[in-house]
Order: sequence, then structure tokens, then C-alpha cells
Amino acid sequence: MPSNRNQSIRIGTRLKAARERAGLTQQQLAAELGLEHRQTVGTIEAGERRMTAAELVRAVEVLGVDLDYFTDSFRLVGEARFSFRTAADGPEDLLDQFEERAGRWIATYRELGVQQGEEPRWLEPKLALTAHSSFEEAQAAGEAIVSRWKLGVPPADALRDAIERELGALVLYVDAPAGLSGAASRLPGLNTVLVNRQEPEGRRNYDLAHELFHLLTWDAMPPERVEPVEVARGGKGKRVEHLAENFAAALLMPSALVESKWSARDPSADLHAVLNAIAVDLRVSATACKWRLHNLGLLSKADLEEIDDRRLVANGRPRDAAAPVPRFSLRFVQRIAEALDAGRLSVKRAASLLSLTLSELAQLLEEHGIEPSFEAPGR
Repeated sequence: MPSNRNQSIRIGTRLKAARERAGLTQQQLAAELGLEHRQTVGTIEAGERRMTAAELVRAVEVLGVDLDYFTDSFRLVGEARFSFRTAADGPEDLLDQFEERAGRWIATYRELGVQQGEEPRWLEPKLALTAHSSFEEAQAAGEAIVSRWKLGVPPADALRDAIERELGALVLYVDAPAGLSGAASRLPGLNTVLVNRQEPEGRRNYDLAHELFHLLTWDAMPPERVEPVEVARGGKGKRVEHLAENFAAALLMPSALVESKWSARDPSADLHAVLNAIAVDLRVSATACKWRLHNLGLLSKADLEEIDDRRLVANGRPRDAAAPVPRFSLRFVQRIAEALDAGRLSVKRAASLLSLTLSELAQLLEEHGIEPSFEAPGR
């Protein structure tokens, strides 16, 4: 159970989020709650003063939320910042709905960890980069990660486990709305990367590396809430995204590895076939591989003009050769299973938190090699 202090902080944080969403000032909310001073609302939002039961009930009425909004520890409200990578300008409410769902997943993982006595990860590694850093420095940082974390060949295969191990971050592969490729969530003590599992393998890997950059540089270069999947080359603006792209390219395609594969190619082979083969080996798109080779000086501008992108594979392996990606992650699902077995979470509650039916919850456990401890209807 949370301490009174932690509960006050949670309620205060959520009160502020609801007030700002309603477009009210602290003075206006104070008047609605029957408080004499604006500063009183400020102390509540800072977690320095507890709300009375009457004030909480009135806040629910004024702000148009339910009581669980303030008290449910399995919700994430006003605590985290999200940055989404999307291929299209979708409706804002669609992103809001997905953020709320993702917030429940993250809050569930955190709350179950608290119940198990797990300490939040307060110490976080950071990259010594700023918005004024060069693209070469971003690339060097990407290659340093490969070396420091001993990612091996290809780096993409070990990246997810390394992020969880080295950063204590949560990496979830999820079913996201169409056009939403990936996202990063910044939350004190528990950062998260969300990747659309329906994307091709090469895109998933690139999104994972890209969002890693944001987790490691968030304080120095906070990303926008919504960023495009494709960042125009050579254009002005979006410098942080260009730095992230350079970091991701170098991490997934270290120069020494790319150069060795390029040197080992058959010089008489079709260039498209060479690019596709290297991309398959490195689990990236052949288009990304093309630009990495160009940046390393291995492909000239004349070579680029001869390349027909329609003949390049769009993912690390042909779609029918890549195994389906299980939902969420083993680490996440194990925590759910442990809570179910210990009686700290009911089956119906778990299914509701994950937006699954009981049958789907059982299937999720089985996807990760865990035998369900409950009977699911229709199975």
C-alpha cells in the first residue's frame, strides 16, 4: 500500500493534470472547491497537503472524472511524458486513447513491482550529447553503446535485452494504431519503449534504437509529443530527430561491421542484391543500409542514383521468414503471472488492465511459455 505521502503526491499530480485539461487556473479551481486561497491548490498539487474526502468528491464533480482517477494505482495520470513516432497525422484523440492504454500497462508493471518490494531505478545512464552535437558524435555514441553493452553481431538481436538490463527500462511490443510506429515514455524510476509489433522487423529495430536515443538524452533534448517516422534528409529543423537517426544507424550498423560485409561482397553482384543481403544480416531495412553505406563513403552519389528503392527489402528479413513477435514482453508477462499466482491480482482484473478477454489472457501467458493457472472459457 502507498504511504500517505505517496498517496498525496499521486492525488496532487492527478489534480493538476485534470485541472490543466479542464483549462482552469489554480484560482478558479480553488473557488470551485470552496478554498479561500489559490496557494492551497498549489500545496495540494505539490503533494504537501492532503485533500479532505469532501474536497475530493467535489473535485470529481468539477473536473468530470471518476474517483478512481485520483486513487487507482494501476493508472498513469500526469506522471509520464510520451513521445510518439507516427507515419500520418492521425486524430489527436486516437493518440490520447493509446496513451491511456499504454499508461495502464506501465502503471500495472510498476504497481506490481512495488507490491513485490522492487525499488525504482533512480540512477539512469545518459549520453553526453546536446542539440548542438554533430551527427558524427551521435554516430560515435551509437557505436559506443554496441561496444559497451557487448551487443554482438548483429546488434539488433541483443538490443532489447540490453536496454532492459542496462537501463532497467521496460520494452513492450504492442498492437498500436495504424501509422503509429513506436513511442518512448519518460517516467521517474521506470522508462518505457513501446514498439508496434505489426511493423516489419527492420522498422521495429530502428524504432527501438531511435527511442533508446530519446531515453538517454531526454533531459538535454526533450522530444516532441509527436514525431514523424520519416525525417526528411538534409532539411532544416528536427535536429534532435536527425541526431536520433544517426545514432540508431550507427548502433544497428557499426562501421567496422558494415565495412567488412561490404569488402566481402561479390563485386560482380547486382548492387540491390548486395544491399538486401547486408540488410537481412543486420536486421535493418535495405534503404537504411543504403544510406549508412553512403555516409561511410562506400556508396557514391552516382551509386545512389542507380539504386531503385522498389527493389530493396523493407525489413530485416522477408515477412514470411520472421517469426511473429509475442505481445508485450517476457519480463512483463512474468510479472503478471507472478501476481496472479500470489493472489495479488485477480484474473478478471488482469484481463481488464491489459484490455484482453480471459481467453486472450491465457493465450498471452502461453505465448511466453507460461502455463495459465486458471480456466478460460472457450478454451
